[in-house]
Amino acid sequence: MVIGIMGAMREEIEPILELVDEVDGEIDYAGNKYYKARFNNHSLVIAYSKIGKVNSALTAATMIEKFGIEIMLFSGVAGAINENLHIGDLIIATKLCQHDLDITAFGHPYGYVPESKVFVESDERLNNIAKDVAKKLDLKLLEGIIATGDQFIADPARKEWIKNTFNADAIEMEGASVGFVCDALGVPFFILRAISDSADMDAGFDFDKFLEGSAKESAKFLFKMLEEIK
Repeated sequence: MVIGIMGAMREEIEPILELVDEVDGEIDYAGNKYYKARFNNHSLVIAYSKIGKVNSALTAATMIEKFGIEIMLFSGVAGAINENLHIGDLIIATKLCQHDLDITAFGHPYGYVPESKVFVESDERLNNIAKDVAKKLDLKLLEGIIATGDQFIADPARKEWIKNTFNADAIEMEGASVGFVCDALGVPFFILRAISDSADMDAGFDFDKFLEGSAKESAKFLFKMLEEIK
């Protein structure tokens, strides 16, 4: 089985590359780098997309169409909206939306485009594997709605609007775009995020401080999942 592993930033995939059994090669394509690797009898394709929905959609589509991945796993960091989430906590997305997609002027709800939907749902089997891994490791793992947009949210008013509009638990900049690409192309996907900030006025400071540690915890968890995926 060929499994794709994505992050948005270099810092999010560096811990992943350190955990693989071996790296077979590095391929430059469409302005990005893709690493072929192996772990636990799985063939892996690993990449960081760079920040934002366009970059992450391009990378996800490339991994599926050019490298033939059969499962997509996304590992990275996110800002907390749910008050029960704290820095260092792990959350998996049950479904995702695009909070900055707005054609309400035409009578549609926020996050919706014609012939599409507001939310895309992640793969239930992969989510259940994650929950089983969390139990074995005695780790706290939350699940909920993650909102994606091309904005780093550090405004309490905007944070509250996203929470109320989408019932969102966390916020980031790539998950939904990856999810919609995978859904359109029939590839099961999984989104894991470690909370790095609280999406408020201190978000910039918290993000820089906790990015490295959060990315490492997320990567470790992901590799425990790889051991369970058949």
